[in-house]
Parts: sequence; structure tokens; C-alpha cells
Amino acid sequence: MQNRPHWPRDGQQWPNREASQFVRAAGFRWHVQIAGNGPAVLLLHGTGAATHSWRSLLPLLSERYTVVAPDLPGHGFTDTPPARALSLPGMAAAVDALLRELSIEPTLAAGHSAGAAVLAVMALDGMIVPRALVSLNGALLPLRGGPGDLFIFSALARMLVSLPLVPLIIARRAGDRRAVERLLRGTGSTIDSAGVDAYAMVVRHPGHVAAALGMMAAWDLHPLARALPRLQIPLTLVVGENDLTIPPSDAQRVRALIPTAKFFSLPHLGHLAHEEDGPAIAAIIDDAGMATKPSTADSF
Repeated sequence: MQNRPHWPRDGQQWPNREASQFVRAAGFRWHVQIAGNGPAVLLLHGTGAATHSWRSLLPLLSERYTVVAPDLPGHGFTDTPPARALSLPGMAAAVDALLRELSIEPTLAAGHSAGAAVLAVMALDGMIVPRALVSLNGALLPLRGGPGDLFIFSALARMLVSLPLVPLIIARRAGDRRAVERLLRGTGSTIDSAGVDAYAMVVRHPGHVAAALGMMAAWDLHPLARALPRLQIPLTLVVGENDLTIPPSDAQRVRALIPTAKFFSLPHLGHLAHEEDGPAIAAIIDDAGMATKPSTADSF
């Protein structure tokens, strides 16, 4: 069993393969997809996913924007980074280094789940200054129940990532496509066969699994929750009503911290809403960009 996905072998059927390139930044090699022309849109996937998560959204957005979508550190075809790069501040700093290497300043930014948290930290720290930030079922707040629950969750993740056999066992289990389908259905979403195949491929590799576990072990959302009221970038919260991973009510808790945030509720869609209905998400991102676009009078 190969530890990490290998592009010449595993990338042959990768969604939007023609947009893929490899770039060195922050001390390791990234897989990043760049497509289209126009203002730059940065897309960040969530824990355990990769650029295949944007397979339907990237072509739609690339009709009007330059879309930049990396595999996050240790995920998909991006190299395993130093452990510090798997924390929330470390992930933000690593993505910042990638953008500087690419000489790209995103006009819009959209993140799914943990990807939304990375973007929020980047915006709060001035690493990016987009016109709008779109959170797709964003993991922006600590688990409910207080610090104890988060401590137990993080401690469990640290224990699992410290056991070398755990990622191997999970990866072997993912060899059963039905197990992957059950895992994905557990998010409240139903996605296409190409998406299931891509998830099954990456999760079959222990290195990808270890990076996802390492990211969870290093995650602490309390500082972000305290800082969110200072967010100056217009925020759009997109919620799949059938999300079984991040409680939809969490978006309302975020909205209480940022009353100016826009809110879109998508009936019948789950945690992977952007994979279930790409056109709906593309329209929301367009709306976020247009709503914050400077007027002609403002440009003088």
C-alpha cells in the first residue's frame, strides 16, 4: 500500500486534471488547480478532502474568475508538511506562503468546513483582504458542550495520530467502496459516483488519513471564536439544512457574533452541499462578490 497518492498513477482520472500544477511553497510541494480568467477566487476544502471537492464548482466559477484551489497540506497530492503546518495558524500561514509564491491576491474566498476557518484566520490576520468571504457549512466554532468536549476530541485525535497503525487500518478499510459510501452518507449528503471514487482513492492512502487526523489533533477553534467579532470582511454563511457533521445551528451562533453576516439556508442538502449542487453555490459566491463590488463612483 502506497503511503501517499502518486500523481502519475492516481491522478489519471482526477477531476479537472487539466487545471493541476505543482508548486513549492512553505518548504514543501503543493498540488494546486488554477483555471479561468478574471478576479481570483480562492477555494479551500475541508479536513480529509482535496481539490476533487470542487469538481463541479471549479468549471462554473472559471467562466468568470481565476479559480485557485489547493490540496491543503498533507491532503490529496500535496506533500506532508511539518506538524506545525497542520494547526489552524500553521495552515493559514502555509496557504499564505502559497499565495505569495503564486503572486495571487484573491478577490473572493470560499471555504468548506475547516477550510472556512483557515480563511477566517487569514482574513483576521491580514493575509488576505477579499471583497467577501463565503463559509460553506463552516467549522468556525468549538464543539458544543464547552472546553472539556474539545479537549477530549483533540486528545483522542492526538492519540490516534500517534499510533502508526491507525491510519493504515483506516486506509485498508477504505478499500471497501461501500464503507466510503456509508461514511459520506453520514454527512447528510448524497454525491455523484466520481466524488465517491475520489474520496475512496485518497482515503486508501495512510498519509492522507494521517494528515487529516493530525489536523484534527492540532485544531483549536476557541481563539477564532473570540476573534470573529473583529472580522471586517463581509461574511456569507451557507448552510445545508441536512448537515449531519456541523450543526446548522452553529451558523446562527456565528451570525450572533457577526450580525452583518448574510445567511443562505439550502433545504435537503448536507455537509457536502457544494458537491451536491454546484450551480447553487456558484450563484451564492457570485452574489457575495457582486454585493461588495465597489461602485463606479467609488473608484474615483
